[in-house]
Amino acid sequence: MATAPKKPAAKTAAKPAAAAKKPVAAKAAAAPKKEAAAKPAAARKPNAAFMKPMTISPTLAAVIGAAAIPRTEVTKKVWEYIKKHNLQDAENKRNINADDKLKAVFGGKKQVSMFEMTKLISGHLS
Repeated sequence: MATAPKKPAAKTAAKPAAAAKKPVAAKAAAAPKKEAAAKPAAARKPNAAFMKPMTISPTLAAVIGAAAIPRTEVTKKVWEYIKKHNLQDAENKRNINADDKLKAVFGGKKQVSMFEMTKLISGHLS
């Protein structure tokens, strides 16, 4: 029975000490955040693999043009085409309803999800 009262006493003593340390830790954590905010101001280097111009298949070229552009720009141009022609599904915005040009790009599928779309488009890049 003597050990039972000691454990709660030790826990209650530890709690105020932990609470007293939290504001100090918060102040210490606040200083690195200011430094971290200053670091992103430096110019960020783009990943060379993403910026490499890709050759576009004739099927995809009918949608976005034939010029060799980076993979990121291909995705942007496909989204511009989708929004311009109002091809995003009204009920589920994650789905794209393909028109005739996109159906050829999507392998004959009438509707694809935006995540599946990127996978299907990558098959048209080399």
